[in-house]
Amino acid sequence: MKKMTKTWLVLCAATAPAAWAAGYPERPVRLVVPYAVGGATDVIGRVVARYLGEELGQPVVVENKPGAGGSTGSLYAAKQPADGYTLVMMVESSHAVNPNVYAKPAYDPLKDFTPISNIANVPGVMVVGVDSPYKTAQDVAEAARKAPGKLNYGSSGNGGYSHLSGALFGNTTGTQITHVPYKGLGPALNDLMAGQIDVVFDNMPSSGGLIAGGKLRALAVSSPKRLASLPDVPTYAEVGLKPMNQMSWYGIGAPAHLDAAVLNQLSAALKKTLQNPELVKTIEQQSAIVDYQTPQQFRQTVERSNQAWARLVKDIAFEKM
Repeated sequence: MKKMTKTWLVLCAATAPAAWAAGYPERPVRLVVPYAVGGATDVIGRVVARYLGEELGQPVVVENKPGAGGSTGSLYAAKQPADGYTLVMMVESSHAVNPNVYAKPAYDPLKDFTPISNIANVPGVMVVGVDSPYKTAQDVAEAARKAPGKLNYGSSGNGGYSHLSGALFGNTTGTQITHVPYKGLGPALNDLMAGQIDVVFDNMPSSGGLIAGGKLRALAVSSPKRLASLPDVPTYAEVGLKPMNQMSWYGIGAPAHLDAAVLNQLSAALKKTLQNPELVKTIEQQSAIVDYQTPQQFRQTVERSNQAWARLVKDIAFEKM
């Protein structure tokens, strides 16, 4: 009888789903957001942290570490122990755009991280202040043509998605607009509303509420079709800026060499998290689309995106920093 019991226990252990890491997590988990409070990455990160914590049975605490277009926080996260207690928002800006605009990147987006899952795909939006004289994207382009370098645009920092979006706008329209880097899109949007800068190429989660509240004016969006929340705002493609009509991905990763059992557990927890109706509703209210991916699928997403941005940086003759 004892021998049969022992054999049964061994068989159960062998067939247990993905062999969960024993005891994980035993304490709160950190989620590093490499951008300032109030930006799109912060908004999505906090939503996911709340519901992921419920699945893991431990709080997931957001820790903002902005700077250098996402490099500061991403590099910090990459240097933490790969024990599952430090996660990081891996987004297109910090893990595809940024590594391709620096002559000497601070980190490798794949070798230095363990991709876990994409979270959502997010449309971009071109915004100006409500008192701005510019009513359309064409108005901005025309003003820039008349006075090269006079207009400026704010970004989340050098080398980020919002920075390259402005560079792409200039290349697509044949104009020159001065770049003003911030430590996150939150501070950039504050200055935009105060009239200190002229335009920001943002993402909907951080600008959506300000647009709805009448504090910002949207000129164009990067979605396949017009957003239900902004039916009067054309897509970039509709205004002749098709190269800018691409949505961005926002995912979660960890430092490189994360234990396979912990990775499986986090992947399963994120899958359940992204099926939570309340989370889905909240993400969709940001005009974003929930998109769970397996670790392998997300790795492929990051890889393809890096290849695409490398080509784009070359095509627009962007001078690496």
